[in-house]
Amino acid sequence: MSEPQPVPAGHLTLRPPRHRVERRAILWWTTQAASTVIVGIVGLALAAWWIEPARFWFALALIIAAVLGLCYVAVMPQWRYRVHRYETTDDAVYTAAGWINQEWRVAPLSRIQTVDTQRGPLQQLFRLSSVTVTTASAAGPLTIEGLDQHVATEVVEHLTAVTQATRGDAT
Repeated sequence: MSEPQPVPAGHLTLRPPRHRVERRAILWWTTQAASTVIVGIVGLALAAWWIEPARFWFALALIIAAVLGLCYVAVMPQWRYRVHRYETTDDAVYTAAGWINQEWRVAPLSRIQTVDTQRGPLQQLFRLSSVTVTTASAAGPLTIEGLDQHVATEVVEHLTAVTQATRGDAT
């Protein structure tokens, strides 16, 4: 992905945002993915152990799930890190997210209604936060995942200050 070029102030275009999320997000996404895969594998292993007539099929499903799960855990977090970006300017919020289904979005500040921060238990463990920007859009909120907690606070403070100074009614 090439580096985005500067855009003149007041000119909003759909473009790749400039800032990567925190590198610790890779470990956060890996932990989430591994937890999901482990639950599925343990479930299949227990089914193979207890349901003897279908043991072969559960064991086959277990092997397939383990291989696919290992690939998912190895690939998805790295891929997401390469895609996830964000940028806040005095005019808009830009996001890029996803790994299979990738999405680029831009939200003019005049359309912002709320700015929220979330820190789940795993995010707290990795000192990460997510920022959700709710707009007057049918497309739903913009979410920036995997930010350092301090960076997330700065993003929220910046958006709050600039949004309050922006004319418009966010509808």
